[in-house]
Amino acid sequence: MRIISLSVDGIHQAAQRGLYDWLATQDADVICLQDLRALEPELDHDIFHPDGYFAYFFDSGVKHYNGVAIYTRHQPKALIYGLGFSSGVDMEGRYLQIDYENYSIGSLLAPAAFNEMESMDVKVQFFDDYQVLLHKVTRKRRHFILCGNWAMAQTKKDVENWQDNVGRPGFLGHEQQWMNQLFKQLGYSDAFRQVVPDSGEYSWIPEPGKGMRIDYQVVSQKLARSVENAAFYKTKRFSSHLPLIVDYDIEDLV
Repeated sequence: MRIISLSVDGIHQAAQRGLYDWLATQDADVICLQDLRALEPELDHDIFHPDGYFAYFFDSGVKHYNGVAIYTRHQPKALIYGLGFSSGVDMEGRYLQIDYENYSIGSLLAPAAFNEMESMDVKVQFFDDYQVLLHKVTRKRRHFILCGNWAMAQTKKDVENWQDNVGRPGFLGHEQQWMNQLFKQLGYSDAFRQVVPDSGEYSWIPEPGKGMRIDYQVVSQKLARSVENAAFYKTKRFSSHLPLIVDYDIEDLV
């Protein structure tokens, strides 16, 4: 099974840059997109509904702001919109999940707090609430693949010129701690790092010399062994993020 995830910086712009033409060549089973910056009624053109896929969108209700999508070849048994945090901060990001018999696949856009217009307090609350939720779902007999823009890097090898980014959003101490807890205490795995242990790979490159690996496919513990290949597509740019392609040895999705 092949899953592609990408934060698109606006779905209309990415489409104009050839995203859907490229996706048509990839034979992906599931495609998770984030940061659509479009309302669902603005996506009624055929290009946003590629042949052979069921298409699902979760917009923000605000024009030109966040939103996520999932394309899947297999109709899911259920859809989940949002994370249901009692604090309500999950709506500052976006999350859409498709459920099958034993598997769930999510498309996540986390609050970034990369500029003064975005609140770090909201981001902290979001991930504190998310940690509680992930702790609960680990008890379920269900496998999870959580794809998306998590807006933070885990280690020095995930940050280009990391010394220049110490103390900056995306690489703050508590953000690294949160990712460490996700992978070391909660038992989830970074699909990319299962097969690519080396440094020098970055998924978000806002400008030369400032790359960070903040886009992940996070898998529940039993799926870590199913990762066969993982790579960022670098030949053509559709946004400031690179598409993450992961192949899994999973045959019984539905």
